[in-house]
Amino acid sequence: MHADTGGLAMCSPQWVRQRQCSSNTICIFISYVNIFFVLFLCNIINITEAAAATIKLPGNASVSAVIIFGDSIVDTGNNNNNFKTLARSNFPPYGKDLKGGMPTGRYSNGKVPSDLIVEALGIKELLPAYLDPTLQPKDLLTGVVIAAGGAGYDPLTAQVAGVASLSDQLKQFKEYIKRVKAIAGEERTNFIISNSLIFVVAGSNDISNTYFLSGIRKLEYDVPSYTDLMINYASEFVKDLYGLGARRIGVLNSPPIGCVPSQRTVAGGVLRECDEKQNQASQLFNSKLSAEADELNKNLPNSRVVYIDIYNPLLDLINNPTKYGFEVANKGCCGSGIIEVTKLCNQIQPAGTCSDDSKYVFWDSYHPTERAYKIIVQQILDKYTNFFF
Repeated sequence: MHADTGGLAMCSPQWVRQRQCSSNTICIFISYVNIFFVLFLCNIINITEAAAATIKLPGNASVSAVIIFGDSIVDTGNNNNNFKTLARSNFPPYGKDLKGGMPTGRYSNGKVPSDLIVEALGIKELLPAYLDPTLQPKDLLTGVVIAAGGAGYDPLTAQVAGVASLSDQLKQFKEYIKRVKAIAGEERTNFIISNSLIFVVAGSNDISNTYFLSGIRKLEYDVPSYTDLMINYASEFVKDLYGLGARRIGVLNSPPIGCVPSQRTVAGGVLRECDEKQNQASQLFNSKLSAEADELNKNLPNSRVVYIDIYNPLLDLINNPTKYGFEVANKGCCGSGIIEVTKLCNQIQPAGTCSDDSKYVFWDSYHPTERAYKIIVQQILDKYTNFFF
């Protein structure tokens, strides 16, 4: 949401003083009520003015909040206190390029797509994790990340990783709505939810971990039937979000998971080529997801379900790194770059980190660097923002 100059003017002390009455008790009482309201409203304006918008919204469109579900691509710290899982990143060298160089649970050297989206929209600089114990009530009004690293559309994916599944994340969303209602009331909450941008980022863990790496689902599904299973869960999740009031829902497709450094190492042979089997599975899933998004748009009144392609933007960075000023695209910056991720990417592993992560597409063996994320997020916002309105 963007405040104009007139809105900011009423936050000045002069404006408040000019609105105060001068004589009777009733008028003074009304003045204090008005002042309280103005200060409350100004607080909301100040929250939304925390970052300078770089994306222009069409017409009179506004975005009240950003709420994100899914996996480690967008998680900003929801697994920090989940000691059942190894899928955590709240330790150095993760977060070394964030303000203060502190690890926060973001799976990169700095900001992740969640942060870059709200920053581009001018909402706030960082999108907090819903389970962050320091989360303030005012933070809820402009959105949170409910995603958990290690999750997927397939419930088995989250179960094996020991993290919150999408159904768990949906429960947290219901709780989030209740908390916002307690702060802003039901009518305002309904407006916030319906005018939020909701993003769902999942699928890569299903394909790389649950199907190919562990082989658990191979016992009962081939790739076409497994991607059908994923689509069924994805579709139901979007419908559930819609049932809770969400109307602008962006669904990101699966990346070229066979080309991330860890999958090159595990399945790319001696030369560490991209694993085309995983990429083909991603492409099949993506084609089905695109078609399902079209169907959801037809069947969910007043909705904007936007299919967002990140497969091709990331693949272009990997295949043409020098075009974007990168030098290394087949290894991560952390450690040897070929296998280290989460617990293996730590301060005590002997290889340390690369001297300049801005030259790397990947931070660890699975997740891109902040610089790579910035390029991809800018491309998708430029391409897809208007489809939400």
